Amino acid sequence: MSGETVRKPSTTTGTAQDLAVGPRRSIELDSDEALGLLGSVSFGRIVFTRQALPTVRPVNHVLDNGDIVIRTHEGAALTTRAGQAAGQGVVVAYEADAIDPDTHLGWSVVVTGYAHLVTDTEELTRYQELLNPWVHRTMDYAVRIRPELITGVRLTTDGAANGA
Repeated sequence: MSGETVRKPSTTTGTAQDLAVGPRRSIELDSDEALGLLGSVSFGRIVFTRQALPTVRPVNHVLDNGDIVIRTHEGAALTTRAGQAAGQGVVVAYEADAIDPDTHLGWSVVVTGYAHLVTDTEELTRYQELLNPWVHRTMDYAVRIRPELITGVRLTTDGAANGA
C-alpha cells in the first residue's frame, strides 16, 4: 500500500490487543433458537425492493406468534409495496443482531419471507399498543412478515459451547 495510512474504527474501551478473545467460530442456529434471539431484541433492518433495487430501513419490531411485525406510515415505500402485493405478499428479508463491537462476539439472524399489511382493525390496534415507533410520526399501518426461511449464526470463542 504505497505509504497510505490504514485507519481502523476506534473503540471506546481499549486497543484490539487488549480486547482479544482468541480464535472465534461461527455456529449455525436452528430456526427456533434464531427466532428466539430475534424476539429478544427490538431493533432490526428490513430489506425490500424499491424501483427494482434493494432498500434497507432500520425499524423496531415485535415478534408475535412467530411473525415479525413492524409499524409504518402512509406514503412509506414499504407500506405501498405491501399494500400492492397480492396473495402471499411481497418478498422481504429481515435482519437483527447483537454483536459486541469490541469482541465481535454475538449473533445474527436473517429471516426471509412474505410481508403484507395488517388490515384487521383489532390486530392493528393491538400492534399500535405493543409497538411504539422510535420516530415522532403518525404510524397508522403495520406490516406482518411471515418467515419462510430462518437462518442465524452465533459468533463465539473457539472453545465456547453452543449456548455461550
